[in-house]
Amino acid sequence: MSQFKEIIKGETPVLVDFHADWCGPCQTMNPIIDEIKQHYGEKLRVLKINVDKNQAAAQKYKVRGVPTFILFKKGEINWRSAGVHSRADLKSVIEKAL
Repeated sequence: MSQFKEIIKGETPVLVDFHADWCGPCQTMNPIIDEIKQHYGEKLRVLKINVDKNQAAAQKYKVRGVPTFILFKKGEINWRSAGVHSRADLKSVIEKAL
């Protein structure tokens, strides 16, 4: 968890994808998240956190459903939302953080 804290405190915005292997909507989001990661490269970090394997992180950030996305900037939550999002919606949120 301390490594996670260091990553989200950095200058680079971090998009965290809280997901689960059994989650259909999470599977829908995977190619979109992968594309966003490639599109932004070094300007954005993307972390995928499996809630079943990292229950402490899910509890700390009050993740009640998956997928849940949280965008951190300098350690602060800049945006958060649950459910499926379009590529355009995510890019719009990320552009504001950059």
